[in-house]
Amino acid sequence: MLLFGKEKNTVSIQTPKGPVYEPEILEIERGENYVSCAVVKDGGDDPDATSGALVFARVEIVERKEDGEALVMIDGGKGVGRVTKPGLDQPVGNAAINHVPREMITKEVTEILENADFHGTVQVIISVPEGEEIAKKTFNPRLGIEGGISIIGTSGVVEPMSMQAILDTIKVELRQHKAFGYRCAAVSPGNYGLDYMKETYNYDLDKSVKCSNFIGDTIDMAAELGFEAMLLTGNMGKLVKVAGGIMNTHSREGDCRMEIMAAAALQCGVSRETCLKILDCVMTDEAIRLIEEEGKKEAVMQNLMEKIMFFLRKRAADRMEIECIVYSSKYGELAQSKGAKKWLTLLVQDLEQPT
Repeated sequence: MLLFGKEKNTVSIQTPKGPVYEPEILEIERGENYVSCAVVKDGGDDPDATSGALVFARVEIVERKEDGEALVMIDGGKGVGRVTKPGLDQPVGNAAINHVPREMITKEVTEILENADFHGTVQVIISVPEGEEIAKKTFNPRLGIEGGISIIGTSGVVEPMSMQAILDTIKVELRQHKAFGYRCAAVSPGNYGLDYMKETYNYDLDKSVKCSNFIGDTIDMAAELGFEAMLLTGNMGKLVKVAGGIMNTHSREGDCRMEIMAAAALQCGVSRETCLKILDCVMTDEAIRLIEEEGKKEAVMQNLMEKIMFFLRKRAADRMEIECIVYSSKYGELAQSKGAKKWLTLLVQDLEQPT
């Protein structure tokens, strides 16, 4: 609309996961050097506080040039939070718009700029007028994101997250794996660490069953379906909660990550001062850094793995073997249970077989 002058009421967006999304364009406002419009956040079955909110984008021409590459600047406006603590996706001071949404915005806008043969700089401001109020229902203030919500995501697609819908999905995927003859159920909360697992173990995390936050329920279903074993692989930020016996890891159910890590650190001889700092951390990677500075990373991670395995085995209740690998996108593998390597090897072989 800004560069070609023609009003548009729908657009087609290629999401990172693949599907094309075609939202209706609302609240169009056009000026000499800018256009602002909005879409409605569609949360589907996801119990998301942002579902139904208007999300605005305002694109303004900052500078025109005769030649050279076009530059896209991205920032947050009203209702989009600002990062005030280290350890999040964006540095302190930036708008809380994570890297994948930023990449999507840059890709789509750059494509239009090239089609229009535009040279110069445009600025994209994302705002959510209700964002500051919505953020009060989230963990953003505790995480150090102030003034509004975060613009997050890794796939561009909201997966069904209503409890029954996702439990049904998990069971269907587990049944498929059993039908393929897999002896071990490959389970992961999500795709974080996809590249790490592929490079380190040639293990395609994308082929594992996604249990989301429902770790306990997934253990029950895998056991009921008759798997010999279940291998749970996941990021420390999610699985550290299991070390506290939390089997539904959604933040609404409980978020004791730093308390659990601080307790394990204290048990392993980490100084009281560092343990107090851990309690103030926002992300687990930040806590790991503090532990590593005292030379206790291996001991603390092993302590946490022993706790994780205690609760996993308690839930499995001798119905099947259960093993676990915990990693971090920054630190790589942090710990693995005793039998994890055996089942991982078998899993890789099974997953490589044509189905």
